Amino acid sequence: MAQPIDRSALDTLFFEARTHSFWQDRPVEDALLRRTYEIARMAPTSANCSPMRVVFVRSQAAKQRLLPALMEGNREKTLAAPVTAILGNDGEFYEHLPKLFPHADARSWFAGPENAQVAAVTAFRNGTLQGAYFMLAARALGLDCGPMSGFDNAAVDREFFPGGRIKSNFLCNLGHGDPGKLFPRSPRFEFDEVCSIV
Repeated sequence: MAQPIDRSALDTLFFEARTHSFWQDRPVEDALLRRTYEIARMAPTSANCSPMRVVFVRSQAAKQRLLPALMEGNREKTLAAPVTAILGNDGEFYEHLPKLFPHADARSWFAGPENAQVAAVTAFRNGTLQGAYFMLAARALGLDCGPMSGFDNAAVDREFFPGGRIKSNFLCNLGHGDPGKLFPRSPRFEFDEVCSIV
């Protein structure tokens, strides 16, 4: 059975974790990126569909390919970040379901034009979930995250997912943030403002 984690772990994942825009000049090793994925992949998705796909943009040449697709306000921080993860969703995730969900003919639930809408919604929902799991895994391993919208999805897809099957969802800068340049934390809703128990 699951056991509650302690306050220090909650601080790492939530209470003290922040979205970073300024980065220390410290490298992020490939092994740490691999470990981040290996942890994130274990979290649940519908029928284990696992549609998230990730391109880790590290080299300056690759950053230059990404730069034109970014809004102006996202360019400097992306260039400064050790790594930028492009998190995308495989629209044909169902082709892997015979391997990932062998308990039933799950492919038939999503394949074919009659199932295109449910497949698209499933890919987006579960890919977004996996992106959140990915950030929690990165934080758990000591990395800071700077998730971003503010880019031209079509341009990113042409450059990094040219086959058309994978669509970018969001970007996430990764590294060791500069805590001295954080803004004060913004407010959050209280439970009674947005929740109900029925």
